[in-house]
Amino acid sequence: MEPEELLNESRGEQPKPAADSPLVSLRRDLKMFSESLYEVAVEIKVEGLSKYPIFVAHQHELKLGELILDRVELNTDWTIHASTLEEFMERGVVKAELKNRFIETYKDPKDFMCVFVVVPEGANFVFVPYE
Repeated sequence: MEPEELLNESRGEQPKPAADSPLVSLRRDLKMFSESLYEVAVEIKVEGLSKYPIFVAHQHELKLGELILDRVELNTDWTIHASTLEEFMERGVVKAELKNRFIETYKDPKDFMCVFVVVPEGANFVFVPYE
C-alpha cells in the first residue's frame, strides 16, 4: 500500500463514495410508517399478546411474525412483520437463558420500536424512536 493511500491522498482522484448502508433506507421506511407501527405495537400490548412487540425488517422471504407492510405492494425497500418476544422464544431466535437480558435491554415501547433487522450478513435488534 502506498503512503498516499494511508493518508487518503489520492493524487488528484476523487475518492469513491461509500455505498449507502441498508440502514439508511430502513430508517427512511421506519420514519414513513412510524405512526402505523406505533399503532400495531399498542394493539399487541392492549390485546394482551405481549408486553414486548418486535418488528422484523427484511428484504427477502422470511417467515417470522405477521406481515404488516409489504415492500413490493408499497414500493419501499423493506418488508415489516409484527412479532413478539414470545414468538422469538418459541422459534429459538431468543434463547430462554437470554430472556431476562433481552427484557433488561428492551426500551420503553411508548417511545421506541424494537426492530429485528435481517440482512444477508446477519441479524440484530435495534431500537428506533417513534417519530
